Amino acid sequence: MDNHIVGLGDRHYRLAVCIGNRPPMPEYQGLHTLKPLQSGDITHIVESTGNHWRKIFNIYAKLMFLIAQRGQPTWQAYRDHVLLQQGCGHTLIFSPLNTLPAASDTILIVSGKSYAQTLGVLDTSVDVGDGFYLNTAKKIIIAPYFDYRQLSNRKLDMLISIINSEL
Repeated sequence: MDNHIVGLGDRHYRLAVCIGNRPPMPEYQGLHTLKPLQSGDITHIVESTGNHWRKIFNIYAKLMFLIAQRGQPTWQAYRDHVLLQQGCGHTLIFSPLNTLPAASDTILIVSGKSYAQTLGVLDTSVDVGDGFYLNTAKKIIIAPYFDYRQLSNRKLDMLISIINSEL
């Protein structure tokens, strides 16, 4: 993958969540590369930043656990031992989409309709209901923001269904 990607996770990702903010910590605000997390990093981020990032990581962990458990017994274990670490196959991207390499086997999820508008991808996407939009040509899914109120368990199931369908 491209060295201009800024975010957290595996360099060899097949699924990426693009988000419009970063953890408000100096080491992440100044990040200029794609960095895999280590065991304990998510706990440290949550303890340092609070509930907002806990929700984002929890929703991402639930999503990935339901798609591919990777030998973990619960989504919490997945979050603590697999999420955004080397070899996990996914990433959380802070870069604009135009910096990402075009890869036909990669699914991109944009977290939030407002961020999708900012990126300019909402206008080329089709509304499929419940806050989801698809751009099948670019394999982009616009999903509700990764927050329990916006991306409920029911909507998380819908997102998994969209991912598992032929984009």
